[in-house]
Formats: sequence, C-alpha cells, structure tokens
Amino acid sequence: MRIAHFETLKPVCPRCKAGNQIIAPLVINNVAHQVDDIIIDGNLMCSNQQCRLEYPIIDGIPVIVNNLRKYLNDNFYHLTVRNDLSEITKSILGDAAGPGAAFNSMRHYLSTYAWDHYGDKAPENEFMDQQQQVKPGSVVSCLNAGLSLFMEKPAAPMLDISCAAGRSTFELAAKFDGQALGIDLNFSLLRIAQNLLQKSTLTFPLKKIGIIYERHRYEVALEKKQKVDFWACDALALPFKDETFGFVSALNVLDTVTSPVNLLQSINSALTRGGGTVLATTYDWSSPAPVHNWIGGHAQRGSEGGNSEQLLRNLLTPDKHPQAAGKLSLIGEIEHHPWHVRIH
Repeated sequence: MRIAHFETLKPVCPRCKAGNQIIAPLVINNVAHQVDDIIIDGNLMCSNQQCRLEYPIIDGIPVIVNNLRKYLNDNFYHLTVRNDLSEITKSILGDAAGPGAAFNSMRHYLSTYAWDHYGDKAPENEFMDQQQQVKPGSVVSCLNAGLSLFMEKPAAPMLDISCAAGRSTFELAAKFDGQALGIDLNFSLLRIAQNLLQKSTLTFPLKKIGIIYERHRYEVALEKKQKVDFWACDALALPFKDETFGFVSALNVLDTVTSPVNLLQSINSALTRGGGTVLATTYDWSSPAPVHNWIGGHAQRGSEGGNSEQLLRNLLTPDKHPQAAGKLSLIGEIEHHPWHVRIH
C-alpha cells in the first residue's frame, strides 16, 4: 500500500459506513515490513472507538471490505498460496487437484487476464511456440475507446473498478499523469498487479489446453507506476468518502456484481461533480445477481422488452428512470466494441 495513496484517498471503514452510516477514517495501525513508500505487511484500523476493526495489508495489498471475516475465509487459499514451487511440482498438483479445484481455477484466471493485459509487453520471441490466434490488449483498446468520448482530460485521483491484473490502472496513470487506484476482489490477480508495481516483473502460467500450463516470466516497463496502487475493495461498498474521485473506470464489471444498479449508484457517489466515468458491459449477466436485479436480459413483457441497452441508457439519463444514478448522465456511446478473450 502506497502511503501517498493512503494519505490522498483517506479510506474509511466500510463496515461503519455501510452499517451505521458513520464516516470513520482508517489509520495505519502497524507496519511489519515496508519498502520505500510501500507498506508490504501490516494493518489498518478503524478510528471509531465502537468498531476498531483491523484490516490487513498482505503483500502490499490492503484488504478493505465490509464483511472482512467472510472475505478472508472465502479467499484463504488465494491469500496464503505459495509462489516458490517449481513448475514440475505445480504440474503434479494440478493433475491431482483436477480442473474444478481452486488451484486450477486460479491458474486459468491468471492465464486469461495476464495474457490480455501484458502479452503485448513481452519480449519478441516469448510466445513464438504458441502460434497465437488472439492478440492481447482488449482491455487497453476498450479503455481507449471509452476515453475517446471525453472532450476534457479526466481528473485525478482516478479509480479503476475491477482492475484485475492492473493494466488499465497503469494506463490511466501513464496517460494522464495522475494518481490512479485499481481495486478488485480477486486477490491472486491483484498480487500480479502489485508485484509489477513493486518489481516490474510479470510471472504467470499460460494455459495451453486442459490443465496444461507453461510458465512465463519477463520484465514489463510501465510509465508513471509510482502514481499507481492496488487495493482489495468491494465496488458495492467503497471505503471512501463521497466525491473522492474525478474519474472512474468500470470495464466489464456491471454484469458481474450482485446489483448492477447499486454499482451505478456507488460510482455516482464516488465521483466529484463534473467527474467522468467509462463503463463497458457485455450485457451477459452471468453473475450471482438474482435475475430481477439484472439490467435487462429478462422480463421481455416489460416496457423495454428486456432490452438491456435501452434500460441502461434510461438509468444514465436523469429523471428517465426511478433508479437513475444521480449525477451520471450519458455523453457518448460505442456499440459492439470487440473484446477477445484467450482461453487456451
């Protein structure tokens, strides 16, 4: 956790904010390991005397979520996974665990996201034997397409929701020379991003087929990385005061949360007046969200006929829908922007 980001963003206790509507700033409670301005191991504490909940900083990533105990319990494997095993040992473990195990699910996600985010940064001959049909860089292409709709430069600080392996966060900092924060709930992907921030080295398993992976490791040059940080936070319970960010990016996350409308309202609260946001969605709604929470894609008997695009437009038009997201107003739209995902 960069101390500069902590001091600028002034995070608050998400439990106090969600439960009692109390804005209780977090304080740095303990530092066990620090390198330069990055706290690698330590914890934060809620300043509310009736709460005093401690939030751990693990591998440089502060975990600031509302239901902390549940998150730590659900992600215990990802939080404690070893990184020093040989590729032969990992292969044996992968075969024994099987395709549905957490070990192989993690490798699948790391392969997909790390490839798209940083495959274009690899040395010339790194992937020669792969004969890739899908080129990396969809996340950067999508971000740039959204940014092209803005007439003015986005203002810092900038929030990148569901940043995954972090490329879009690094891009925002480099393009606009401003402080950028990437947040996600997938700790294994955040660890890749934080490791790049600290060491400029990418290490990830690239899936060939089935549960066969090959390890890739190379240096990645990133501009303005001193202006970037990565935290584990829930987009539906942001640990910040209202109107903290001048810009918010949320690429392909609207259809993955339990309440898409609540995400829009969360972004609305996080943005300053005059701030901007880029949203991208597949309108797939293949998430744990109940069907009645989806933005379209169901209830074709309704006024929009189940049309996701029109319902989202209404939600982004003041007074057009009872759940319209306050300050948010649609200024531009690009339909059918391509996003290719490499599976194997």
